[in-house]
Amino acid sequence: MSARTFIELTWIEGRIERWLRFGRIVQETIKSRSVRVVGLDPGSVFAFVRWAANDYGTVESRIDILQAVGLGERYSTVPCVTPGGISLLRLTGWSKVEAVLLAVDQIEAESIVPEEVCPDHWRHVHQRLSCNLEPRQYTPFRHKAWLRRRALAA
Repeated sequence: MSARTFIELTWIEGRIERWLRFGRIVQETIKSRSVRVVGLDPGSVFAFVRWAANDYGTVESRIDILQAVGLGERYSTVPCVTPGGISLLRLTGWSKVEAVLLAVDQIEAESIVPEEVCPDHWRHVHQRLSCNLEPRQYTPFRHKAWLRRRALAA
């Protein structure tokens, strides 16, 4: 077994779109014109978006923000993610998916790399959006505090 987490990404225009919004890809295998498999190292945080439609409209809109696991760690299973990951955020419905994508855009606008964001922030975004509330913004001040806290724990 590999210590890496693998995600199968599919892109069939207008039908199935499975893609990463962010994440540090360390390995990539192209299976076909529409399917590729990417690998991430343990501890990596990534956002996996799943969207599907049929002749009548959208049938699936989901976003998962997960942390890749190492061998022997506990994890949640997610379709197309092998073995799975530690779930930081899991939302369904286009309005909530769009809100998460906007939160990621806001973080990037602050020149912060989304993979480096405190995992607790993604849990906060999940909880607030689940209750139809606006999540707090992730600021450079919060990010600096997180980096210091992480350095102390190391």
